[in-house]
Amino acid sequence: MKNFHSKQSKDAKGFWNKEYRKGKHLALSNNPSEDLIKFTKWLERNDDLIKLNSHASVLDLGCGNGRNLIYLAKTFGLRGIGYDVSLEAIKQAQLLSKDLRLKYETRSIAGKITEPDSSHSLVLDMMTSHFLNEAERKNLINEIDRVLVPCGWLYLKTFFKEDDINAGRLLKEHPAEEKGSYIHPKIGVAEHVFTEDEIESALKEHFVIHKMLRSHRHIDKDPRQGGARHAGKRRSISVYAQKI
Repeated sequence: MKNFHSKQSKDAKGFWNKEYRKGKHLALSNNPSEDLIKFTKWLERNDDLIKLNSHASVLDLGCGNGRNLIYLAKTFGLRGIGYDVSLEAIKQAQLLSKDLRLKYETRSIAGKITEPDSSHSLVLDMMTSHFLNEAERKNLINEIDRVLVPCGWLYLKTFFKEDDINAGRLLKEHPAEEKGSYIHPKIGVAEHVFTEDEIESALKEHFVIHKMLRSHRHIDKDPRQGGARHAGKRRSISVYAQKI
């Protein structure tokens, strides 16, 4: 099993390094996530204690080219750190982050987070922890709880299983060892797709969930085929969770 996970990690690094160099399979962007912008606007309206300003710090788990950290730094003055397995992504993030209070590490988000207790106001896990197995995800939640300040926030965005035709096909055609996971046919690594109950169960010990937003446009209807349903975009869910 250890050799299997080692091979998966190597495969993932290779895939993402190629993507950030050539962008062959995915549409990568330098613009911040619209869902993150929506979350920050909600947070400004609904939390009088945790302020997005120069005194706050953010940890981005799976930061890619740093686009979301850069948005938070430029818009609110936040300092922060980003982790990513892709050295190519980190190089791009560093180039784009000149003169900002941001730093980066090329590493997996599995295992120990090398940040002090209560050191961050906000943690981002955006389309990243679904690459971990169940034990690694549980450890990550404990680590996120540890590094967040009291009443700090976790913004989680991940794949959502309900009514996702693409997810159902992947689970059927490329099943992985863990229930609810499949082997991604392009990346060659296990990827998990979550139910709402799974998310609530994983977070309930350490967090209060204030909001869950489910994406739409995941099912299209073709009028040429009598309105038959077929797969649209992959479905995701955004979770606004506050440390207890």
